Amino acid sequence: MNLPAILRRVGLLALLPAAAVAQDVPRTYPPAAPSARDSATNAPQMRDKQQFANQSVLGMGPSKGLIVRYERLPFEFKIRSTGTSGVPDYVTQVKKNANLSVKLYAPLLNHPHLKLILGLNYDRQEFQFEEKSAIDQYGLYQNIENKGLSIIGTQLAIIRPVDDVHWYLFRTKGELNGDYNSDDLSVKNYLKVTSELIYGWKRSPTFAWGIGVQLGYNLGRQSLYPVLVYNRTFNERWGIEALAPARVLLRRNLSPRALLFGGYELASANYNLHLRAPFATENNPRVTSLELRQIDVKFRLRLEHELLPFLWTGIETGYRYNYQFNAFDRSNNTRDRIINSQYNGSPYVSLDLFLVPPRHLLERAGVRR
Repeated sequence: MNLPAILRRVGLLALLPAAAVAQDVPRTYPPAAPSARDSATNAPQMRDKQQFANQSVLGMGPSKGLIVRYERLPFEFKIRSTGTSGVPDYVTQVKKNANLSVKLYAPLLNHPHLKLILGLNYDRQEFQFEEKSAIDQYGLYQNIENKGLSIIGTQLAIIRPVDDVHWYLFRTKGELNGDYNSDDLSVKNYLKVTSELIYGWKRSPTFAWGIGVQLGYNLGRQSLYPVLVYNRTFNERWGIEALAPARVLLRRNLSPRALLFGGYELASANYNLHLRAPFATENNPRVTSLELRQIDVKFRLRLEHELLPFLWTGIETGYRYNYQFNAFDRSNNTRDRIINSQYNGSPYVSLDLFLVPPRHLLERAGVRR
């Protein structure tokens, strides 16, 4: 896919309602913690300057502006599909599974008492299967291999500090998810919308937490899910960053320019597929579109390191376990599940580059990483 086609899609999505899934909480730098002398003497500059709470804590990695990430499974793995309602079974090897992701976050408003963050994203997941002749007779895998699985979206995050303790965050996100290409892109056929609201407390510069709800697709179909934010720095070396149940990471601060993370992430996606060759089931004589629900659990080890004052890299490896890769009949209002699939777990690797605010600008503003 060429760059102009991607830009046209991103421009189209800018007209949609927006927000982030639970894995993409935007980071905002907290104010620097007052020194012991400032606290003890109740210095005038500390009394006069109102501190506003947010969900970030000292010791967290830098805020990310532009992120480019490539993930690949280096080994082949088996996928098994069990059909229902007259759909046949299928077993084959996946020769390639790769994902390219590009994300952009930009502040629309950056006041101490109100922050608006606009986000744009593009993701493309590709599969290549082993048995070409059999795939041509199995509509689900034929569509996936020929067209890939794409996501383009836009989000708006509103971070509202109430005072020096309380804060809340609201986000809404619109995405086009599916097996479309530039010739058949349709907002009506591929639009998915998620939203979430979190209310939190900033107990200290090193401890913030919050609770809320999300209307999204974390477990396949759109439902309400609970959300727990827990960001805490225990000392200059150790901390935890959690957005449960989607992600829990233990953080090790190796230096001001390097961080190590370990934990798990629940990675899910919901795609709409429009079949080139319709087929029949017991409840529907003409299945023309499917809803594909993918849920993976990733056990992750990640290193983030500064390359330049404005450029960082992330290197990640881990093990991906697939919970489901099931297809539902979208052309039938009953949403019958007609294909139960699961692929074998496999190790994965990823590399990403991301732009951050330059260190000297943050230090000039009195903010510590």
